[in-house]
Amino acid sequence: MPNRHDVSSRRRVLRWLAATPALLAMNPSASAATPLVTRPIPRSGERLPVIGLGTWQVFDVGRDSAARARLREVLTQFTAGGATLIDSSPMYGSAESVVGDLSAALGLREKLFLATKVWTSGREDGIAQMERSIARLQAGAMLDLMQVHNLVDVATHTKTLMDWKAKGRVRYLGITHYTASAHDALARRLDSGDYDFVQVNYSLDEPEAAARLLPLAQDKRTAVLINRPFGQGGMFSRVRGKPLPPWAAELGIASWAQYFLKWILGHPAVTCVIPGTGNPKHMADNLNAGIGALPDAAMRARMAQHFDAL
Repeated sequence: MPNRHDVSSRRRVLRWLAATPALLAMNPSASAATPLVTRPIPRSGERLPVIGLGTWQVFDVGRDSAARARLREVLTQFTAGGATLIDSSPMYGSAESVVGDLSAALGLREKLFLATKVWTSGREDGIAQMERSIARLQAGAMLDLMQVHNLVDVATHTKTLMDWKAKGRVRYLGITHYTASAHDALARRLDSGDYDFVQVNYSLDEPEAAARLLPLAQDKRTAVLINRPFGQGGMFSRVRGKPLPPWAAELGIASWAQYFLKWILGHPAVTCVIPGTGNPKHMADNLNAGIGALPDAAMRARMAQHFDAL
């Protein structure tokens, strides 16, 4: 078996995992026997697996049968590994419809925690868009989570969503953004105490949310979803050809993707991280980041220092 200390790239470790069925990453039944870490939604106590799935770009495949076949594998791997939360948006082209079609065809709806967003201005347009999204996702009478995408007309949509929550149309409401420049605006909205979830960018490459937003979410008992966990993808270029540090084995880390995700999940404010992928092997790799030990504050500092020095 290869020495994981010598693993130099995500591609190399994935070849190893694919060739070693006993390892959890490529054995769905074994993964199910070793459950993902879960964390509670602060306001309800409902527990969510810490690894979710983003759909931006990767699920925008329309009717492409070959692409849909790969995504069926992704969803099968995702649910077999014990994950539940899928995040989408009407901004993501056909992604909502693809998630809805495939999850229905695979009989997965009852296993999923479906989240999407409203991304328009005006009360009536917002309602119409949310109704379309729920229909495309084939979510049924009650959606798990509706979020205001990038704070677009956030005051208007928050009023609508609070009403929908009271009427049982949505279970949770939230707000999202993907840039550090919006963190102050997100914090101002969180101060209102209206939101069950906040979704924000956070990674070793974009750590700004830890300064104020993540502690505020803890104070406000707000669940935190993390987008852009790999930055814009440049983090993999930065580590290409470089071995994992030997001490990463203490956390069972076998790839740089797991290194990046476990660092995020080590923050106690984080409820779930939502890396996007249309690759079943990458899905398996990501799931393994949510199994076993997570880094404490000292280990996270060591991980960040090592990454910054690369």
